[in-house]
Amino acid sequence: MEFEGQVALVTGGSRGIGRAIAVRLAEAGCDIALTYRSATTEAEQVAERIAGLGRKVELYQGDISDPEVPQTIVNGVRASFGRIDVLVNNAGITRDELLVNQSLEDIEQVLATNLIAPMLTVQAVAPLMLRRRYGRIVNISSSAASKPGRGQSNYAAAKGGLEAFTKAMAVELASRGILVNAVAPGVINTEMTDAIRSHGEDEIMRRLLVKSYAEPETVADAVVHLAGPRNTYTTGEVLHVDGGLKMA
Repeated sequence: MEFEGQVALVTGGSRGIGRAIAVRLAEAGCDIALTYRSATTEAEQVAERIAGLGRKVELYQGDISDPEVPQTIVNGVRASFGRIDVLVNNAGITRDELLVNQSLEDIEQVLATNLIAPMLTVQAVAPLMLRRRYGRIVNISSSAASKPGRGQSNYAAAKGGLEAFTKAMAVELASRGILVNAVAPGVINTEMTDAIRSHGEDEIMRRLLVKSYAEPETVADAVVHLAGPRNTYTTGEVLHVDGGLKMA
């Protein structure tokens, strides 16, 4: 139980990669605070599974893109658990479209959810970690940050910014025992990537060195490694879990 006694806050944890991360952390001994926007039934199912592992779990509903929500959630976690050892910024959305056809709302919502929300969440969590001189922060980026596809300009910009933010936070927080890294998944078998996989499977498979899609648990394993106490020396890095997609 590598994470015994620790508390992890996982945003966007009701399905897909977020769900897998929350469950993996719970299996390793972590109590879990889980945020979700609207998928109440799915979030409750995740919570039930985590509770079945003997871990404490609390659900927090809210739209993380609302600037007031990150601090409100962190206040709730502090009241319920008293600490946050691990933060996983996983919540994300896509609004894929060629830039010439994107609305301002498409651009703003993707940036608000995928970049500004993680920044505000780190801002809210960092004081708790600084006081204890310990913390692990993992931001979920995407292969689109370095190898975007057509129609992904808003998403690629947000995730590229998230990777730069990851490195900036590593510089700011390392002296207080807080390590900050990112994991950049490729095409993972989730609901979010259904459209990408259905419309461009031949092209994706051509670019993949590993000729298959990964399951969310593959990404979760990478996150657990970076988020664990055994990681004492890796910070400011972006770990690509993409089957070699960025090599093409």
